[in-house]
Amino acid sequence: MLVSEILAIKGKVLFTISPEVLLSEAVAIMTEQDVGSLVVFDKGRMAGLLTFREVLVAIQKAGADWQGLSVADAMIQEPIVAGVNMEMDELRRQMVEHHQRYLPVMDGATLMGVVSFHDVAKAVLEEQSFENRMLKNYIRNWPAEDEPVV
Repeated sequence: MLVSEILAIKGKVLFTISPEVLLSEAVAIMTEQDVGSLVVFDKGRMAGLLTFREVLVAIQKAGADWQGLSVADAMIQEPIVAGVNMEMDELRRQMVEHHQRYLPVMDGATLMGVVSFHDVAKAVLEEQSFENRMLKNYIRNWPAEDEPVV
């Protein structure tokens, strides 16, 4: 399964934010939209990725003064990205190897979406369910012993 197929299953809803926005506003958006990441855009290009992990790290480092932090203070500045034609196995390897639960998906310089570990798990489940249905259908329609196999 390709990353483009995972995006098709997931849908193309994408949440972005500017690096100058206060981190507290980003947390409010992430909570309100029930998303674990925001793609940071600056001057029309991807500048980074903000996830709840980076938010928690920034808050822990800043302590009580965290309200003054901006998105730029917490974001991953150069996140690992996936390509639309990347195989799911390679995507999973990248996510595990780089400890990144969210990967922006790029087609050249164009952001196509963000794939999460949850999206990958859902795609695997759907793929396995499809294969199981196909195998069960094949077994149910198994030719009888005396029928010629064509």
